[in-house]
Amino acid sequence: MAHKVIVEKQCGCFKKSGDAPIRHFDNKDDALIAANSWKDEMNETYCDKHHFDVVESGDDLMITMGMRG
Repeated sequence: MAHKVIVEKQCGCFKKSGDAPIRHFDNKDDALIAANSWKDEMNETYCDKHHFDVVESGDDLMITMGMRG
């Protein structure tokens, strides 16, 4: 079964990064590792206006975005 990591909302920093908003994985463990790594990278390198988290949604993982502060 395929699993996806999906960036729920795409801020300007995400759009500038050139990353695709969806990544596909063969198993959930790989998807979870990738989602957390991607989320950490976004939180560390983007402009600090937003905060990103990983939320499970069925077989997929969503990277959610909220305002910092």
